Amino acid sequence: MKKIRMIPAVNDAEILGVAALAEEIWHEHFPPIIGEEQVDYMVEKFQSFDALKRQIADGYEYFLISSDYMMVGYTGVTEKDGSLFLSKLYLLKDSRGQHLSTEVFGHLIDLAKERKLDKIWLTCNKYNSHSLDVYKHLGFEIVRDEVTDIGNGFVMDDYILEYPIHY
Repeated sequence: MKKIRMIPAVNDAEILGVAALAEEIWHEHFPPIIGEEQVDYMVEKFQSFDALKRQIADGYEYFLISSDYMMVGYTGVTEKDGSLFLSKLYLLKDSRGQHLSTEVFGHLIDLAKERKLDKIWLTCNKYNSHSLDVYKHLGFEIVRDEVTDIGNGFVMDDYILEYPIHY
């Protein structure tokens, strides 16, 4: 298994790095699932430099994921109601299938335990079968589904998944 580093994205250069990864990963992975127009909208609304800066100001934390001295993805989290919300976990196409998500998840479990949180939860598009398989493999369970209007005529049609933290 490769060893990863999670680098907090706290300055403008690191946040720009997250935004650049988002642009590449989303346009590679999501058009078959939600269409190019919705990808463009969601990247601008949720993963652009300005959107990331606003989220960080509101308490989100972003981390660049490095493997073999290369930036291969990013993750974003925030605390909500005594739990860790895993808002984003995305890897470049060539970095998938190498168990990097498992390593990132280990870091997130440690973070949740340090903060005495009771679970990690996330949303995942119902038709993103590969990601759903990864999350289920990691021990997440689907607890409900949710359709969220995100504006501009688009919705997010997601499952909510949870992973309980065991102390």
